[in-house]
Amino acid sequence: MLNFEYQNPTKMIFGRGTHRKAGAQVKPCGRKVLLHYGGESIKRTGVYDQVTASLKEAGVEFVELGGVKPNPRLSLVHQGIELSRKEEIDFILAVGGGSAIDSAKAIAMGVPYQGEVWDFYTGKARCKEAVPLGTILTIPAAGSESSPDTVITNEETTRKYAASSPLLRPVFSILNPELCLTLPHAQIGYGVCDIMAHIMERYFTQTTRTDLIDRLSEATLRTVILNGRKLARESQDYDTWAEVMYASSIAHNGLLGTGRAQDWSSHVIEHELSAHYDIPHGAGLAIVFPAWIKHVYQARPEIFIQFAVRVWDVDLSFREPEEIIFEGVRRLEAFYKEMGLPTRLREVGIGADRLEEMAGKAVAGGPIGGLKKLAQEDVLAILKLALE
Repeated sequence: MLNFEYQNPTKMIFGRGTHRKAGAQVKPCGRKVLLHYGGESIKRTGVYDQVTASLKEAGVEFVELGGVKPNPRLSLVHQGIELSRKEEIDFILAVGGGSAIDSAKAIAMGVPYQGEVWDFYTGKARCKEAVPLGTILTIPAAGSESSPDTVITNEETTRKYAASSPLLRPVFSILNPELCLTLPHAQIGYGVCDIMAHIMERYFTQTTRTDLIDRLSEATLRTVILNGRKLARESQDYDTWAEVMYASSIAHNGLLGTGRAQDWSSHVIEHELSAHYDIPHGAGLAIVFPAWIKHVYQARPEIFIQFAVRVWDVDLSFREPEEIIFEGVRRLEAFYKEMGLPTRLREVGIGADRLEEMAGKAVAGGPIGGLKKLAQEDVLAILKLALE
């Protein structure tokens, strides 16, 4: 186990009706608030009216910026920065899933920064100051509600990059599983895959003697698999959503990455897919992750055997290590299919014509990955496996 420091100051407010108390949470945090959200879903479900009523009841002044899309766009971030400066915003409240929260974090960094906010995503600048923010989560998936991370797509350059700073951890996050009951069925699969991917990026490591975090990771994966299957059959159960919603935060709040090196190459590769083709992030991860395992498993076979046996109950009577590993991959892919997810590029309309371009862009800053360093030819091989 490696040395580490871990601190997560985000206050988690979990349970029924909690979003109706947003005003009381926001009131001590800021004088004037930017309410940031996506499309019409929060208005259609009544969440918008309930949250704004709570803000008004608490005497919180706010201005709005909606329009966040999946794979959130840099252009809207620019609008949010300009609006926040004009209105002298000192707190941001994001209502939605990871896209709304990531967009809010980008705005939070950009408001006090005198340069181009994209500098944080390209590594030209580091975040030294940010507007504080809070969240009301409506889609469990990205884990951005308690993480220091944000991912934004620059639609002009078709690049999708991440940035990270402790200053971007929300002051508070409200998690009410009731808000998940109206989600479209496709969002269940996308969310479950995203949660699992956040765990697996940390779980597949070269670091040894990490028994506690391994077991916590496996327990969270098994919880998500069990309850994901339940949601695929019946999506109106509060307690099932509660398990998945809390797992979303645990998966990406940093706890499951403590004491170990992490990988994250599957996310980098997927970002190229969703930047170029605007596919849902969860769908892209379902395609990339099995292909990545097939390409890199020889870098540390024992961790993939452990994954197959402990997470997917693969019987050791398979005897040959590769048989155990590949049976684990087959069960992972079968689960993705069960959740209505694609597992091949062709299923989302992606052919072979841009694979080399995307592979090149994925490693433009150098080799990627922690378990095994991947060069352009490795990424291309993974994308070709994902095409088969």
